[in-house]
Amino acid sequence: MRITLRLVYSTVAILTLVVGLFTTLQVRQERQRRLSDMERRAGGLAEDLFERTEPVLGSGQTTALSALLDRFVKRHRLAGAALYRIPSGVIASSSGLSDSLSDLQALLEDAARAERSRGDLLSLNKKPVYLYAMSLGPEGRRDVVAIVQNAAAIDQRLNEMWRHGFTRFMIQALAIALVTMLIIRWNITLPIANVTEWLKRVRMGKETGPPPPISKGLFGPLASEVSSLAHSLSIARAAAEEEAKLRQKGDALWTPERLKEHVRLKLDNRPLVVVSNREPYVHFRKGKRLDWLVPASGLVTGLEPILRACGGTWIAHGSGEADRQVVDDQDRIAVPPDQPQYMLRRVWLSKDDENGYYYGFSNEGLWPLCHIAHTRPLFREADWARYKGVNEKFARIVLDEIRDAREPLILVQDYHFALLPALVKARRPDARVALFWHIPWPNPESFGICPWQKEILQGMLGADLLGFHIQLHCNNFLDTVDHALESQIDWEHFAANRQGHATRVRPFPISVAFTPGGTHPAPFDKAAFLKDAGLKCEYLGVGVDRMDYTKGILERFRGVERFLEKYPAYVGRFTFVELGAPSRTLIKSYQDLVAGIEAEAQRINWRFQTADWKPIILMKKHHSHEEIEPFYKAADVCLVTSLHDGMNLVAKEYIASRGDEDGILILSRFTGASRELRDALQVNPYDSGQLADAIKLGLEMDPGERRDRMVRMRDQVRDRNVYRWGADLISELADIRIDQKESSAV
Repeated sequence: MRITLRLVYSTVAILTLVVGLFTTLQVRQERQRRLSDMERRAGGLAEDLFERTEPVLGSGQTTALSALLDRFVKRHRLAGAALYRIPSGVIASSSGLSDSLSDLQALLEDAARAERSRGDLLSLNKKPVYLYAMSLGPEGRRDVVAIVQNAAAIDQRLNEMWRHGFTRFMIQALAIALVTMLIIRWNITLPIANVTEWLKRVRMGKETGPPPPISKGLFGPLASEVSSLAHSLSIARAAAEEEAKLRQKGDALWTPERLKEHVRLKLDNRPLVVVSNREPYVHFRKGKRLDWLVPASGLVTGLEPILRACGGTWIAHGSGEADRQVVDDQDRIAVPPDQPQYMLRRVWLSKDDENGYYYGFSNEGLWPLCHIAHTRPLFREADWARYKGVNEKFARIVLDEIRDAREPLILVQDYHFALLPALVKARRPDARVALFWHIPWPNPESFGICPWQKEILQGMLGADLLGFHIQLHCNNFLDTVDHALESQIDWEHFAANRQGHATRVRPFPISVAFTPGGTHPAPFDKAAFLKDAGLKCEYLGVGVDRMDYTKGILERFRGVERFLEKYPAYVGRFTFVELGAPSRTLIKSYQDLVAGIEAEAQRINWRFQTADWKPIILMKKHHSHEEIEPFYKAADVCLVTSLHDGMNLVAKEYIASRGDEDGILILSRFTGASRELRDALQVNPYDSGQLADAIKLGLEMDPGERRDRMVRMRDQVRDRNVYRWGADLISELADIRIDQKESSAV
């Protein structure tokens, strides 16, 4: 209340000053305007009077002049009039002015001597008047005509203006005070009280939902910090609860804090550097301001929590249109932008580099080569040259970043940088280098298609540690090395030894940052969400993908079509939403894929849709995690139908989001995730009938069985979360002896 009163008093004081200054200015302007009007009128009357009296002035008939002046004053409603001459003095005056001539003497004499007109406000007989004296007459004889006007109207008008100003001030002051108190109550007092109550519930462990609405304009930074603090507190409490439960079982939960401490001990103040093509944050222009987003990427989903927990430097291609505008002179920026926890160093590539290295060799060559999706890989010498050049450029950046570091740990990510490990190790043999391959590795015969398979394998074997998602891909890689290079394969310890250097090959199934929901999961209103999203359905299916031919989106749509064919009772009741992020749009095959996906959705919709219902909703854009999560929570089934995938984190994200322990995951058996998530309904995505049956089974499954399946999968994702993945990978790399000379990897 004291703050409210102080604010009201301050506002009223400022208003008083403003109204006072404004009214004073108005009064002065009005006074000047009125005086100017009187002066113009008096000037005309003076000339008129002089013309009338000039013939009589020479005769000396004072009585006649006085009578003439009286008639003139009466006709024009003046306070008086007089004629004055030097040195004679007053020649004649109107009858009402004779007693006050002594008060006007100085002004009349001054006008006569100066031979110019004078006007001024005076008080005659305690009444305000305006005296105007005009010097007239032939040269050598100066007569002064004095016109006296009643000025009481000026004072009345000015006083009226002051009264109106005061009245206006009082009304405005009362209105502002009332509005100020209401605004403070609605926008400050009540929101703060609500947030305080919410924080109290959070502190007591009775609340895990978002904070109540609060003005972003007024309290934007505070609201963000309070929300982050409460979210961290909720996560910490939930993690502590899970930790307590797991301790009873002799197990422990991997959390960001545990990973941070684990990595600190393992690294012993040595720097951690991550290298990838895709950056974790992209800056772009939004109108006149700069904004940022997290790109759709399983790699970013898996790695970003590690850097948040451990710190370090992430080196990546700066692909955003506004990326250059936010970095320092060393191309660095602290991220996340809203809560910096590690450094992002951006590398700039030319359009030719992007076309050859990324769109060409990486995504028209290696990507289809490693995925069994029946798309023919394209290999061009020009693309290979760009690929080598970009790997060399990134190697120079990495070497610059670790220039003064002692035995740094470098985590190279994915197929874009197959040559990078050997390039770095050649210059810094003390560095511990790991390469994690996020996509599948084919059998030796398939990989042998690549014209530069030996160069790629030699580059990869420069790493001290090679990671894949599953054991099968490790086996395929070692088989490929055994077929293509002179090397010693240690199958007992899963290592490749070449030219005195040993490379360990291990499976590290990547995961997501599973956050326990605690004992009070936030309620989710599915009906309200569907209404807000404009979805009219009883059952909801969801798919979340980059629009890539390996993701089986077309096969998924055909499975939905077959489901509605076989089980028409679900027509009008089941809707499938595909959240598709456009990807690699400069490659023609991807352009054709997007067009095909849109056409297939339209075809199926045309076949089944009604006036207010469609079976397939295609939402083609990049979606943030905050936009995707409500769809996960609302979905009765989540469809992951990849034709071939190293892991697929959408499956794990869906499971992690289901704090209600409900929902069914339909999962392709050609994904790495299918090795871990045995309680998903696993399908062959090429078999539309099997996919249709799985959708029906999921929708009609007994709630108890559905819950049991989800609980077991959540336990799996929780126990093998991304923090454990990071701990396993970093521990394995940190424990490698880089000074060993023997060929064994042990």
